[in-house]
Amino acid sequence: MDYKELDIWVQARALVKSVYVLTKSFPREEQFSLTSQVRRCSVSVPSNIAEGCGRQSNKETIHFLHISRGSLYELETQLILANDLGYIDTDIKVILHEVERVKKLLNGFINYYKKL
Repeated sequence: MDYKELDIWVQARALVKSVYVLTKSFPREEQFSLTSQVRRCSVSVPSNIAEGCGRQSNKETIHFLHISRGSLYELETQLILANDLGYIDTDIKVILHEVERVKKLLNGFINYYKKL
Protein backbone atom coordinates (compact mmCIF):
# COMPACT_ATOMS: atom_id res chain seq x y z
CA MET A 1 0.00 0.00 0.00
CA ASP A 2 1.16 3.51 -0.82
CA TYR A 3 1.84 5.54 2.34
CA LYS A 4 -0.15 8.44 0.85
CA GLU A 5 -3.30 6.31 1.17
CA LEU A 6 -2.76 5.62 4.89
CA ASP A 7 -5.21 7.39 7.20
CA ILE A 8 -2.37 8.10 9.67
CA TRP A 9 -0.38 9.95 7.00
CA VAL A 10 -3.44 11.87 5.76
CA GLN A 11 -4.35 12.92 9.32
CA ALA A 12 -0.74 13.87 10.15
CA ARG A 13 -0.64 15.99 7.00
CA ALA A 14 -3.87 17.73 8.02
CA LEU A 15 -2.28 18.43 11.42
CA VAL A 16 0.62 20.19 9.66
CA LYS A 17 -1.84 22.48 7.91
CA SER A 18 -3.61 23.25 11.20
CA VAL A 19 -0.29 24.03 12.87
CA TYR A 20 0.77 26.39 10.08
CA VAL A 21 -2.56 28.24 10.27
CA LEU A 22 -2.33 28.45 14.07
CA THR A 23 1.27 29.70 14.12
CA LYS A 24 0.53 32.55 11.70
CA SER A 25 -0.74 34.48 14.71
CA PHE A 26 2.42 33.91 16.79
CA PRO A 27 4.45 37.06 17.53
CA ARG A 28 6.88 38.14 14.85
CA GLU A 29 9.82 37.89 17.28
CA GLU A 30 9.09 34.14 17.59
CA GLN A 31 9.38 33.57 13.84
CA PHE A 32 12.85 32.02 14.04
CA SER A 33 12.41 30.28 17.37
CA LEU A 34 9.18 28.78 18.70
CA THR A 35 7.19 29.25 15.47
CA SER A 36 9.88 27.54 13.44
CA GLN A 37 10.29 24.74 15.98
CA VAL A 38 6.57 24.03 16.19
CA ARG A 39 6.30 23.90 12.40
CA ARG A 40 9.34 21.64 12.03
CA CYS A 41 7.94 19.23 14.61
CA SER A 42 4.64 19.04 12.81
CA VAL A 43 6.30 18.42 9.44
CA SER A 44 8.44 15.69 11.02
CA VAL A 45 5.38 13.58 11.87
CA PRO A 46 4.13 12.72 8.33
CA SER A 47 7.68 12.86 6.95
CA ASN A 48 8.90 10.10 9.27
CA ILE A 49 5.79 8.03 8.62
CA ALA A 50 6.59 8.23 4.90
CA GLU A 51 10.26 7.45 5.44
CA GLY A 52 9.41 4.48 7.65
CA CYS A 53 7.06 3.08 5.01
CA GLY A 54 9.90 3.25 2.51
CA ARG A 55 12.22 1.11 4.62
CA GLN A 56 13.16 -2.51 3.94
CA SER A 57 12.25 -4.10 7.26
CA ASN A 58 9.52 -3.82 9.87
CA LYS A 59 12.18 -3.01 12.47
CA GLU A 60 13.34 0.00 10.43
CA THR A 61 9.75 1.08 9.82
CA ILE A 62 8.95 0.94 13.54
CA HIS A 63 12.08 2.99 14.27
CA PHE A 64 10.85 5.84 12.05
CA LEU A 65 7.32 5.56 13.44
CA HIS A 66 8.80 6.01 16.92
CA ILE A 67 10.65 9.13 15.70
CA SER A 68 7.34 10.40 14.36
CA ARG A 69 5.69 9.74 17.71
CA GLY A 70 8.47 11.58 19.52
CA SER A 71 7.94 14.59 17.27
CA LEU A 72 4.24 14.45 18.02
CA TYR A 73 4.87 14.58 21.78
CA GLU A 74 7.35 17.41 21.25
CA LEU A 75 4.76 19.27 19.18
CA GLU A 76 2.14 18.82 21.89
CA THR A 77 4.50 20.25 24.52
CA GLN A 78 5.43 23.23 22.35
CA LEU A 79 1.77 24.01 21.68
CA ILE A 80 1.06 23.95 25.42
CA LEU A 81 4.04 26.25 26.02
CA ALA A 82 2.87 28.62 23.27
CA ASN A 83 -0.53 28.70 24.93
CA ASP A 84 1.09 29.39 28.32
CA LEU A 85 2.88 32.35 26.71
CA GLY A 86 -0.39 33.68 25.30
CA TYR A 87 0.50 33.04 21.65
CA ILE A 88 -2.57 30.94 20.87
CA ASP A 89 -5.67 33.07 20.49
CA THR A 90 -8.14 30.22 19.90
CA ASP A 91 -9.22 27.33 22.11
CA ILE A 92 -6.14 25.12 22.43
CA LYS A 93 -8.39 22.09 22.98
CA VAL A 94 -9.14 21.99 19.25
CA ILE A 95 -5.51 21.55 18.14
CA LEU A 96 -4.70 19.27 21.08
CA HIS A 97 -7.64 17.07 20.12
CA GLU A 98 -6.19 16.83 16.62
CA VAL A 99 -2.78 15.90 18.09
CA GLU A 100 -4.44 13.25 20.25
CA ARG A 101 -6.25 11.75 17.25
CA VAL A 102 -2.96 11.47 15.33
CA LYS A 103 -1.30 9.96 18.44
CA LYS A 104 -3.93 7.22 18.65
CA LEU A 105 -3.68 6.42 14.96
CA LEU A 106 0.11 6.35 15.14
CA ASN A 107 0.13 4.07 18.18
CA GLY A 108 -2.24 1.73 16.36
CA PHE A 109 0.01 1.75 13.30
CA ILE A 110 3.07 0.97 15.45
CA ASN A 111 1.22 -1.92 17.10
CA TYR A 112 0.18 -3.21 13.67
CA TYR A 113 3.84 -3.29 12.54
CA LYS A 114 4.95 -4.96 15.76
CA LYS A 115 2.57 -7.85 15.05
CA LEU A 116 3.86 -8.46 11.51
